[in-house]
Amino acid sequence: MREYDFLVVGTGISGLSFALKAAEQGTVAVLTKRKSEDSNTAWAQGGISCVADPEDSFESHVTDTLDAGAGLCDSEVVKTIVESAPDAIDQMISCGINFDRQKNGNFELGKEGGHSQRRILFSKDTTGKEISTKLLNAAKECSNINILEDHFAIDLITTEKLGIEGQNSIVGLYALNEINGEILTFRSNTVVLCTGGCGRVYLYTTNPNIATGDGLAMAYRAGANVANMEFIQFHPTCLYHHNLKNFLISEAVRGEGGILIGKDGNEFMQKYDSRGSLAPRDIVARAIDHEIKRTGEPCVFVDITHKSKEYLSERFPNIYKTCLSVGIDPANDPIPVVPAAHYQCGGIQTDINGRTSLSGLYAVGEVACTGLHGANRLASNSLLEGAVIATRAYEDVIKTKSDKEKISEQIIPEWTSGDAEDVDELVVIYHNWDEIRRLMWDYVSIVRTNKRLKRAATRLQNLRQEVQEFYWNFKICSDLIELRNLVETASLIVNCAQLRNESRGLHYTLDFPETKNTSRPQNTVIYLNK
Repeated sequence: MREYDFLVVGTGISGLSFALKAAEQGTVAVLTKRKSEDSNTAWAQGGISCVADPEDSFESHVTDTLDAGAGLCDSEVVKTIVESAPDAIDQMISCGINFDRQKNGNFELGKEGGHSQRRILFSKDTTGKEISTKLLNAAKECSNINILEDHFAIDLITTEKLGIEGQNSIVGLYALNEINGEILTFRSNTVVLCTGGCGRVYLYTTNPNIATGDGLAMAYRAGANVANMEFIQFHPTCLYHHNLKNFLISEAVRGEGGILIGKDGNEFMQKYDSRGSLAPRDIVARAIDHEIKRTGEPCVFVDITHKSKEYLSERFPNIYKTCLSVGIDPANDPIPVVPAAHYQCGGIQTDINGRTSLSGLYAVGEVACTGLHGANRLASNSLLEGAVIATRAYEDVIKTKSDKEKISEQIIPEWTSGDAEDVDELVVIYHNWDEIRRLMWDYVSIVRTNKRLKRAATRLQNLRQEVQEFYWNFKICSDLIELRNLVETASLIVNCAQLRNESRGLHYTLDFPETKNTSRPQNTVIYLNK
């Protein structure tokens, strides 16, 4: 038994921001299933949105966010997060995080799809890496923070599971030490899930291999409410190349003048939206999908050849270098791109403080559904959400912590494997993993139909049964945990999609191509066993 005041799962901007604050009040364990540098944050290219120009305003940022969210955003949540951005940026700078600046000291500001103003703070085209590195350095220097790499959280422990009467509350979690195979019991009244998204549930994604919906699935199994998982954002511009299958061509490239063109060299986005190549991502992704199907070509292109080699290598050093490595010179050659699964706009349902429906359980960042993104995320609002909600979650935990002290006396059983055997058929895991990702890409991607969703639901139900049998009959390993979480997450996406009989934001279905005309559109909320 390992006891901490706070348990955090995930080492991205959300987890580390919370941990650094919580360490002032007690001991913090930060678990990550791989290395501490492996997070969705570290992969973020574009930047973080914040009103920082006198010609910009909070009202404008709020309006852009609400417009992108297609009527499903919580306006009060949007207002709170947007107005908290300057303080969040100041806190990052105090941790040593550097954002590009002009010679006069003002921030360089980028523009991305759906934004009416330049308000994206960035560090070249590796903003997430800059944020991740500096926060990790600060966390590693803090004596109250214990970062546990290669520790894979398996399941949450709740009072309900322990047979304790009263409100269902979190009392800890079980985690696999992937180095020696030992399963450890972690005890805490406060667990904060910052596990990122679920991009790997799809065959083609911009996400790193770690994004398998772990926190979402774990929270759902424990009884937390999940909302709006039908809204999966497909980034319009993933590099199309057989050697690099999940490299993102940042939206900032289009913000700096990049134009989407077909193989014929003609710009096509004006046919779909007056904002052209800087329309919100759902519109751009569907337009590219339509162009690819219409022409039979495998991809479209981002053309930024009107910019000089010097400019591109300075503004987008990582993108430029990576493209050159596969024989593409963005200064001379249009960049081939296709849409790929990128960001989940739904997740564990929380309030503005990251609090879930389970007492003691918080969710922050992409794993959570706060109401900020609605039916489609506005570019570069995600890092902002993670930073702001991490602070608010910490403040809420401290304010309510005394209410939970009595639970600390409960006894938690150690993990037992019983008669489970070592996994001897890993090929079954790999086969199921591949089948889930192909099924989701073919039936539950950019354009959907009722028939495809029904087929997906039926097959996923069978796969869930197969995976559960495998889970209970064999000893735990990381591949099996990921498969279990992957099939759970895929099922939640499909179930939410089947509940929404309209097209809204990222959820587009040929059976209901129109958006319902209602002043109060509803969230799709999934409850365990209901």
